[in-house]
Amino acid sequence: MILVTGAAGKTGQAVVRSLVVQGAAVRAFVRTAEQATTLLALGAAEAVVGTFATADDLVRACTGAATIYHICPNMHPDELQIGRNLLTAAQQAGVARFVYHSVLHPQVEAMAHHWQKVRVEELLFQAGLAYTIVQPAAYMQNVLAAWPAVMSEGIYRVPYAAHTRLGMVDLADVAAAVTRLVLEPALDFGAYELAGSEVLTQDEVAAQMSAWAGRPVHCEVVERAEWAAAARLRGMNDYTVTTLLAMFEYYEQHGFWGSPFVLTHLLGREPTTFGEFLAREG
Repeated sequence: MILVTGAAGKTGQAVVRSLVVQGAAVRAFVRTAEQATTLLALGAAEAVVGTFATADDLVRACTGAATIYHICPNMHPDELQIGRNLLTAAQQAGVARFVYHSVLHPQVEAMAHHWQKVRVEELLFQAGLAYTIVQPAAYMQNVLAAWPAVMSEGIYRVPYAAHTRLGMVDLADVAAAVTRLVLEPALDFGAYELAGSEVLTQDEVAAQMSAWAGRPVHCEVVERAEWAAAARLRGMNDYTVTTLLAMFEYYEQHGFWGSPFVLTHLLGREPTTFGEFLAREG
């Protein structure tokens, strides 16, 4: 049995679907009964409803699992403690393997959510379990939030300079690579950087959108103070806003990308390009 935590999110659902296709028995750890129904419909064999803050819920989720694939809720201020709690539950339940969904370049202290993940990675080294660390780049799927404005206004809005260079990866590629890492114990004890093959400026992203849509699309830079005000109006908490603002600043100053070498070898092919992603999803 493979336990997937954070299974209701887009990453969790993609991983569950991919594991199920390969015939794996998956237990989904989710927050609500409605989410449990969704994951069972995707093919999960079992669903456990609980919270990361409740030790009994974590032990119940871990009991009988041979492997854990742990996805922490995005931008969670308590990610380090959640990792510690889940590792303790895994040890108590006798789980043999722990695969952790981290992030590309987790050692960047300027981005708080990255820094928390590298500390969880450190816990894995000390836990006495077989471990694997997955370090994906930003998803191509993240641009889909901008798609309505792209199609209706011809505008791709970003909260950093248009010349900012970023690498993206297709979540479908990540899920396929994760499935190998989860199902092949011979790959344990590694940290695997999952990055696409392209590094694009935001103007180049807009140009590819334009080519696919058959209409002009230009990149428009949103002032970060304006972005933050709008995010707070949507109900985003202060930790997430502050963390994302620091990430945007880092992106603009330094860019953010990785090597496609590891992902290429795990997939047995070149990673999906942004143009191929648009053709499939746009």
